[in-house]
Amino acid sequence: MTERPTSPGSGAAARPDAQPAEPARAAAAPRPAPAGSADRPTAEAWAALGGAADLLERVSFHGPDDLLPSGLPVRRLARATVAACSLAAAELAAHRGGGPVPAVRVDEGAVATAFVSERHLTVDGRTPVSFAPHSGFWRTADGWVRTHANYPHHRARLLAALDLPADAGPMQLAAVLGGLPAERIQERAYAAGALAVAVAPVRDAKLPLVEHRVVGSAPPRPLGDADVSRPAAGIRVLDLTRVIAGPVATRTLALLGADVLRVDPPGIPEADDAHADTGFGKRSTRLDLADRADRAVFDGLLADADVLVTAYRPGALDAHGLAAEAVAQRHPGLVLAQLCAWGWTGPWSGRRGFDSLVQAGVGIAAHEAGPGGHPGVLPAQALDHGTGYLIAAGVLRALTDQRTGRPGGRHLRYSLAGTASWLLHGIAPEADGAAAGPVAAPAVGTAVGAAAGSAAPPPYDPARWLAETDSAYGRLRHALPPVAYEGAPTDWSRPPGRWGTDEPVWL
Repeated sequence: MTERPTSPGSGAAARPDAQPAEPARAAAAPRPAPAGSADRPTAEAWAALGGAADLLERVSFHGPDDLLPSGLPVRRLARATVAACSLAAAELAAHRGGGPVPAVRVDEGAVATAFVSERHLTVDGRTPVSFAPHSGFWRTADGWVRTHANYPHHRARLLAALDLPADAGPMQLAAVLGGLPAERIQERAYAAGALAVAVAPVRDAKLPLVEHRVVGSAPPRPLGDADVSRPAAGIRVLDLTRVIAGPVATRTLALLGADVLRVDPPGIPEADDAHADTGFGKRSTRLDLADRADRAVFDGLLADADVLVTAYRPGALDAHGLAAEAVAQRHPGLVLAQLCAWGWTGPWSGRRGFDSLVQAGVGIAAHEAGPGGHPGVLPAQALDHGTGYLIAAGVLRALTDQRTGRPGGRHLRYSLAGTASWLLHGIAPEADGAAAGPVAAPAVGTAVGAAAGSAAPPPYDPARWLAETDSAYGRLRHALPPVAYEGAPTDWSRPPGRWGTDEPVWL
């Protein structure tokens, strides 16, 4: 999610893609693959993160193989992002523990369950509603538009942009949208700070999966040894993210032992159900960066942080002195990971966006359209979840690289549109395990273990990768983490606490 807490950004009507260019883990036998083959998406993701190609031989997959069905290779994206994250965690565990890199064995059932974690969540038996009545696809005078109005302030802005009363219902909204061109709706919404995107066809433009660079040469904060199940123990992560992608990243870092403190502005509360899903392992506090006292507290937290993860639009935090260059200058050695919706350059870079809107804007909704032409969706909010695991992987790799390769800070940039571009244009939908041409890193054999003729995996049952725990919100049923390597943690150390109620201090 890339909600901006302060002033609106700038943008133009041109589309972004027009720019240039454990008990719950089953022990099913790994599936066979041809000798010398590699899982290309995993190799591509690992190479994009700067990982050493020879470590790919540590990766294998097992479990059900008919998951996340789609006209696009969603399953391959999902397992590759989790595999890359798992391998990055294993690499850091080896560095801090002094042993070899543990084997990574990703269970595809766990991956598929985690990629729809928000749909599996129940709170005291209640199933949360994923999308509000004013969110969804709507017919327009010349096509379709996708709206996002889950948050009250976004719903109010959308209705105001269309000259509708604040209590207008979905039928009134549909009537107005049906009489206007899609792009006019899109631009009126954008001007009002609301969220609506015209459904667009797939285009050929490609965006990077991740951008990363070394900043300066300051040595990182020394760390002691760590247990293999907590390779990020002692790492302090300041979390300025909301909704799914960023919180999935920081939830994963918390799983691996990091002290993660989420910071939100007091005036934009997070939905309880969203935080109940993504708040595992973390603490949460509220600070107003425009308030002098709160800002002093925040600056003290940042001064002692190892990692800063943000998910606000490009430029949104600059007014608070948190532009990447300024942060790097004041805090050498910091790992800064930034997420936006539409990419870091081009006319749409400053716009708000969510997974569902990016799917509409880059052509995924059109690609997945049904026989009647109604826009379709992916079987999971895969841009959010996939990007979240890539962010966590990049942070973990940066922590290792700082201490084993080149010192200095790290600046990592991701976008939902970049992950969408990879899904649309970078991942071939060929048979599992088959390599299709060269990859960014040299292709190596992916360890898959079992010989041909192994027993088929059992049918997929998500209950095998679900657990229940008590929390401040009530009894939660939740998806277990899919990150998997020898010795990896199987659940979070703590349930989510109430949003915004923790003290703004490091443990």
